[in-house]
Amino acid sequence: MNPKFQRFGVIDYRIFNADVDGKTKIDHVKDMLQNLVYHQLFPFGRVLMDTWYAVNSFMLYIDSLDRIYYCPLKKNRLVDDTFAKGKDKPIELLEWSTEELEYGKIIKIKGFPAQKKVKLFRVAISTNRTDYVATNDLSQSSTNFVQEVCKIRWRTEDFHREIKQITGIESCQCRKARFQRNHIACEMLVWIRLKNLAYQTGQTVYQNKHRFLSNYLIQQLKRPSLPMCLV
Repeated sequence: MNPKFQRFGVIDYRIFNADVDGKTKIDHVKDMLQNLVYHQLFPFGRVLMDTWYAVNSFMLYIDSLDRIYYCPLKKNRLVDDTFAKGKDKPIELLEWSTEELEYGKIIKIKGFPAQKKVKLFRVAISTNRTDYVATNDLSQSSTNFVQEVCKIRWRTEDFHREIKQITGIESCQCRKARFQRNHIACEMLVWIRLKNLAYQTGQTVYQNKHRFLSNYLIQQLKRPSLPMCLV
């Protein structure tokens, strides 16, 4: 995701198949991050994720790569803001001062090394929803900034919705794993092409797909590529 131009795309992906390779989803994400860092394929400074990936091992791994993470934590995640042994409590039970609501608070997550602290922000998403977002950037002091960063993460949901609705990526009828992988790769390429056209034309991927199908249908009605006759 390029926050300056508000554009996003796919630079890598993995197919989860633990029965074959024995890798968890966390393992796949680590592989992709390591690939980016080792080969310097794409410069990045921040890693965003949802609560499912916000596990201790992955957060510490990102920290070891000298990258910054922003991740929402579940409300029952045990943390400590007093730094007293045995004082861990669920995040939702933390008390927040007016200053901490604006600037965040330093906490320790249960299971983290003793010296590893993170900064926690209480972000109001809506009137009935509040997220607790942790980052290893201890210098961060703006809840509003954290809220804007978290909005970028929703582009992942946009991608999932678009590729399912415009490419039929879930509709593969093949049974062999190789053909299924080829199908997924082809649909990825279709989405990338339509997304690039959307950025160039200022239209959505849905408008571009409809335009292509409409033009093709008109062309075929005028000059059919496959002549047919009725008997």
